[in-house]
Amino acid sequence: MNAPQSPPAASPLSVPAEPSRPTHPDHVIVCPGGGYVGYAENDGGPAVAWLRQLGLSASVFRYPIHTRHPGPLGAVRAEVARIRASGARRVALMGFSAGGHVAGQAALTGVGPERVDAAILCYPLVSMEIDAHGGSRRELLGESPGAEEIAATSLEQLVTPEAPPFFLWHTADDPSVSVRHSYLLAQALADQAVSHALHVFPEGEHGLGLAVGAGEPESWTALCASWLTARGWL
Repeated sequence: MNAPQSPPAASPLSVPAEPSRPTHPDHVIVCPGGGYVGYAENDGGPAVAWLRQLGLSASVFRYPIHTRHPGPLGAVRAEVARIRASGARRVALMGFSAGGHVAGQAALTGVGPERVDAAILCYPLVSMEIDAHGGSRRELLGESPGAEEIAATSLEQLVTPEAPPFFLWHTADDPSVSVRHSYLLAQALADQAVSHALHVFPEGEHGLGLAVGAGEPESWTALCASWLTARGWL
């Protein structure tokens, strides 16, 4: 079992935008999936390339893995503060799977310079209270987490009226992270009157990334671009 670790003040695993001071006033930090044991390469780099094609400043952030809560969360919050201090006007988090979990946590709990202005979660792990992805839960909380730890890492329990707008997408038959996770978060956002969009596609495996060539899920990027445009990011 891994002992809890404190995140570094500035992680060397961050891949900064090019150039280092954002040329666009708004910046998107991308947290790839990987079950808190690795990084899914089809999530990070391709998403950053797509965001930059849209004209946004963007970077991949490889948050700590094999690390107990709150290590990954603290590292993402620190990265948000670092990007904001570099001159970004607004900062959004985009996360995939387990990366969606830590991105959602940061978006729902950050204050001051760690505050997030928008969150984009792709087939995210949301709740530690339901059929959570077992490996991710063990890596983050250990074998026998207490009720307080479970609640503190279940995104649906963290939503307040002050939460930023959310864009969520999932596939209905995701075999690894049930679509119930996105439904739970969307319901919590609705209960608190937080602006959000939820797109559920009938079919598609887990870990699609940009979903190029995957049928209906491929449209998520166009839907997300429209969502960003409506909020003045593009």
